[in-house]
Amino acid sequence: MSFRRRSREIALQILFQREFSPHSSLEDTFNLFLKHFDMTKETRDFAEFLTEGTLSNLSKIDQAIASHSKNWRLERMSIVDRSILRIAAFELLFCQEKTPPEAVINEAIEISKKYSSHDSPSFINGILDNILKSSQR
Repeated sequence: MSFRRRSREIALQILFQREFSPHSSLEDTFNLFLKHFDMTKETRDFAEFLTEGTLSNLSKIDQAIASHSKNWRLERMSIVDRSILRIAAFELLFCQEKTPPEAVINEAIEISKKYSSHDSPSFINGILDNILKSSQR
């Protein structure tokens, strides 16, 4: 597995954990995670970049997801799907020079296959594809 895929999975797990303890600092959440899992510095750095970037731009990211998800409010989405969408939307909207958009969407789909439900890959693909198309206008 590439360090970027591993970083995205870690960012997903960190965002998931923060849903249940939103008042803990990001540093504390990462330190707790590091006690249980080994990772390279490169993996940790990219996971921190994704997590911090996602949280720093959360209102814009959530607005983009909400405006492109027909019949689904953010609150109704599973925490896993919502977290995957947030990370990928951050990359699509704020980091296009780092990773090609098609790779971002593909990674989100693959991660959803591993961590979410049977229907999640197509759900995530549809929303991210719409976000990408609207950001390229």
